[in-house]
Amino acid sequence: MTQQTPVRPLGGADGGALIDEDWEAMRFRVHRSAYRDPGVFRDEIAKIWGHTWLYLGHETEIPNAGDFKTRTLGGRPLIFCRDSAGEVKVFLNACTHRGTILCRHNEGNTKFFQCFYHAWAFSNSGDLAALPGDESYPDDPGFRESMRLRQVPRLQIHEGFVFVAFDPDVPDLLTHLGPAAHYMSLTAKIGAHGMQTLPGVQLYSVKGNWKLAVENAMDGYHFAPTHNTFVGYLRETGFAVTDDDQYAYDLGGGHGLLVLTGHNGRIGMVWEPRFGDEEKARTVAKRNEMIARLGPELAAEIADASRILFVFPNLLLFDLEALTIRQLEPVAADRTDVRAWQFVETGEPESVRALRIKTMVSFVGPGGLATPDDIEAYEAVQRGIVATADSADPAHDWSDMSRGMANEKQGNQGRSIDEGAMRSFWRHWADRVGAATAVAGDPPADPGAPGPSTVFAAGSAATAGSAAPTTSGKE
Repeated sequence: MTQQTPVRPLGGADGGALIDEDWEAMRFRVHRSAYRDPGVFRDEIAKIWGHTWLYLGHETEIPNAGDFKTRTLGGRPLIFCRDSAGEVKVFLNACTHRGTILCRHNEGNTKFFQCFYHAWAFSNSGDLAALPGDESYPDDPGFRESMRLRQVPRLQIHEGFVFVAFDPDVPDLLTHLGPAAHYMSLTAKIGAHGMQTLPGVQLYSVKGNWKLAVENAMDGYHFAPTHNTFVGYLRETGFAVTDDDQYAYDLGGGHGLLVLTGHNGRIGMVWEPRFGDEEKARTVAKRNEMIARLGPELAAEIADASRILFVFPNLLLFDLEALTIRQLEPVAADRTDVRAWQFVETGEPESVRALRIKTMVSFVGPGGLATPDDIEAYEAVQRGIVATADSADPAHDWSDMSRGMANEKQGNQGRSIDEGAMRSFWRHWADRVGAATAVAGDPPADPGAPGPSTVFAAGSAATAGSAAPTTSGKE
């Protein structure tokens, strides 16, 4: 049966639809007000950031008792710390007395946080430790208990990745992650002695909507034209760049995955000439180590293809030449802060670490050959969509994401150079914010939960059993 909902341009008296999905015309488009309307942005912060799991950081950022970082999620300042007993804690960064920002440093190590305003002090486990002039307050243990630092309502950890939620009633973390948990586990298994973040964070601000960063990450279509300098460089070094056998996967829940076999090599996994002969020999040794430790199928799944994983709504894992964790923090409808960390094998040789960092900064670093291109692209979109606002012809104020719909309709696996992963994201986004969606025609049958994990060997796909995700969950 064909269902039909009339499409009305946003901005009319009745609001109108934000997403137009037409399976007869093979058209999928998003109304551009979704990127620029402050009201839409407020709904996102309230309905998404306020009611789902958010990626905060990795537990290796705070390896020692007393270590802390301050960070903002969904506009809320937080203290991310390890208390004196070694437990990971996340507190709202606000003194319980009058709400003053409590910790005014970006990072450090301390047993106590002291408010500069009235000198109230709190232990790194959240207890009220010092109360100047306490004779003026009730001599009641219940009062001190009531003034403990406020912890986030939910905190869970999967493979060292720390997530928080401001809504106590969200489902558990593994339910939220779904199949994305498995791909995070693959990343965590790379190092024989574990994985860790390197000290330091890359922090930069983008004059664009946060959803443009998601689109860009899930969009293999832009790789060759936008990054033509990098593509040319790779070809000159002897690495054959191709868009063949590159696929996109809808992991459900707004999460998406690109699996890429022809865009780049990977340190320790897939050699390419620019890595040098020493790394070529190490790549063979590393593969043998992984096969011995994990078995040939799992080792192949981890090593044979690059991946870009998006975990709704704010985590991106770029497992490319090197491994980068990227976090999105929406600031306004037209501004996004980005934090990025390098994720490395614990105990790897210094020469490999140096090559990894050099390779990372050459491409996905904020000054590399890719990230500045990407930032300019989605800042250019943000500037350009102003041109069609309040257009005399409302049909002009839409962005098209139809590429690959016919392929999807036929039940074929979506390619990375199509826009299926973006469409999946937008459907989930609309569901979360309650945005009106106009659907026409018969969409493809719902395939249900994603199937077994896919092993990519020698540029082709083979099926292997899916490993069960694990968690080191803490509440």
